[in-house]
Order: sequence, then C-alpha cells, then structure tokens
Amino acid sequence: MPEMHYRVRWPDGSESRCYSPSLVVKEYLEPGRRYALADFLERARTATRIASDRVKAKFGFACPRAAAQLVQIEAHAARFAHAPGVQVEVIGFDK
Repeated sequence: MPEMHYRVRWPDGSESRCYSPSLVVKEYLEPGRRYALADFLERARTATRIASDRVKAKFGFACPRAAAQLVQIEAHAARFAHAPGVQVEVIGFDK
C-alpha cells in the first residue's frame, strides 16, 4: 500500500508534515488550497479513516500510525479552534 506525506501550514505560520498510509488523501486535500479549520479537520478525518480502513482490509488491523497522526492534527488544530475565520493551507504532497 503506497504511503505518503502531506504538508500543511497552520494559521500561525507553522508547518506540519503529516502521514497517510494511502494516497486517498489526494482525493480530499488539494495542494495550494486553504481550508477553513473545521473543513480541513473533516477532510483529514475522512481521508485518514478511509486510509486506515484500507490498511485493515489488506492486513487485518487498522493503521496505528494514521490514528496517531490524526490525534496530532486535532491537537494542533485545537489551538486555533476559538479564532474566527482561521484557515489551514495544504502546501503539497510528498511520497
């Protein structure tokens, strides 16, 4: 199963390199696009769930690394949850 990384820029200008165990994330996030925080979180959750389900279908267990990555994304996003109009930019994809 091809894994990949994607890079995001948070509202404070910091950047994160995020992991996905599947290329499905490319169907939910677009490089160069900015997403409202809630929209980004929903897209990241959906893509991560699908990717982890694909791992489970192939190997018989969900991907713990994907689950850990989602916890990190949600923790980082929580820092901006009360700021109005914040956006997360998808910088790009890495293989």
